[in-house]
Amino acid sequence: MELKLVEKVATPHGLMPGRAEMRVLVMTAVSAERDAILRGLNNDTRFDVRIAGVGPVAAAVSTTKVLATAQYDLVVSAGIGGGFTGKAGVGSLVVANQIVAADLGAENPAGFCSLDQLGFGSTYIQIDAGLVKQVYEALLLANLPVNTGAVLTVSTVTGTAASAQSRAARVPGATAEAMEGYGVALAALDCGIPVLEIRAISNLVGPRDRSAWRIKEALDVLEAASLVLSEVLR
Repeated sequence: MELKLVEKVATPHGLMPGRAEMRVLVMTAVSAERDAILRGLNNDTRFDVRIAGVGPVAAAVSTTKVLATAQYDLVVSAGIGGGFTGKAGVGSLVVANQIVAADLGAENPAGFCSLDQLGFGSTYIQIDAGLVKQVYEALLLANLPVNTGAVLTVSTVTGTAASAQSRAARVPGATAEAMEGYGVALAALDCGIPVLEIRAISNLVGPRDRSAWRIKEALDVLEAASLVLSEVLR
């Protein structure tokens, strides 16, 4: 999937003659992420950057409200997050090829059962491979450190090595974790709009050590990635 501006833009609701430009909705959890993205976009009016709130429920509600007011061609969940050791280092970027609700399910004596295993739905959202490739290659070309892989959406941030190992084992390819992607994605897909998730890594997933977090570095690389997005998504 390559998102390019054409005279008539194809959307899930059909062709829209006369659309002057592509419209992208970017949802962040907090204002620091929004501000970093706005700096990178440099007043690009094709992008609408909003605050979703923290967690998948707040993100889903906020995104749904915005989507009810205007039409968009793409929805992006973006911000900082944790990287799994050996998959995404601090200061790097992750472009999700899957968004996974990692703790949506039930516990039993044998361990964790996902919503999929319980037969109540799916916790996996597959991102269009062409879109992932387009953005990933553009970030690489800009000399930004970037990986692709599954980004986990969690309601409780991982805080121990055991939890990190368990989540990585449950989701092959787990590369990063954050708290909003699945909620944003569900809202977008319910409206038939493609979705993307990009995370800038501020810390490693595992034991909670705020002294090791590099939030400024993560926000800086998120800003740089936003500039690339403004150039590639046309």
